[in-house]
Amino acid sequence: MNQGNQLFPVFFKLHELDVLVVGGGYVGLEKLEAILKNSPETRVTLVGQEILQSDIFRLAKKHPNVQVIERRFRWRDLRGKDLVFLATNDRNLHERVKARTRRRRIMTNVADTPELCDFYLSSVVKKGDLKIAISSNGKSPTLTKRIRQYLEEAIPDDVQSLLDNLLEVRNQLRGDFEYKVKKLNEVTADWLSQERNKADK
Repeated sequence: MNQGNQLFPVFFKLHELDVLVVGGGYVGLEKLEAILKNSPETRVTLVGQEILQSDIFRLAKKHPNVQVIERRFRWRDLRGKDLVFLATNDRNLHERVKARTRRRRIMTNVADTPELCDFYLSSVVKKGDLKIAISSNGKSPTLTKRIRQYLEEAIPDDVQSLLDNLLEVRNQLRGDFEYKVKKLNEVTADWLSQERNKADK
């Protein structure tokens, strides 16, 4: 029986982790950009036999926690790492590194190779403190991109004000957890109704 997407969605505090990216080409740059876009303070080591994308060096200059090493990958590069992104065009290297990271219980993402991944990257909608991750279980990045574009247009730009106001309301509420949830549900339902009325006009 097909039970749909069984991935467990989480948000890592990347700024508290040590991350390794292996690959100095376009895919390595893409992974580095995704990491820094979401968490600019993350400690990242990028190792590439050749750094083919000059933007990698540009990003490293803007982010002091990014270290770029131009040489072949070495096993010692895994020391102390919490997450690994493999982004070369060498499938054999990816398989060997993944076997080692599995033994060390280091979570690993392998570019364009879902069967070797411990986790996938998602399309992300971000407006202030609101962040929504979208997954198609690795089946269609194109669809997740379109849904991201739709949500970016549908979610109002002033949603941050709502979040700030809800935090104030939550901090002022007295009562047990069930009561607080009920009151916050009422506030957000009212906001959603107002947004629908705006859209209908």
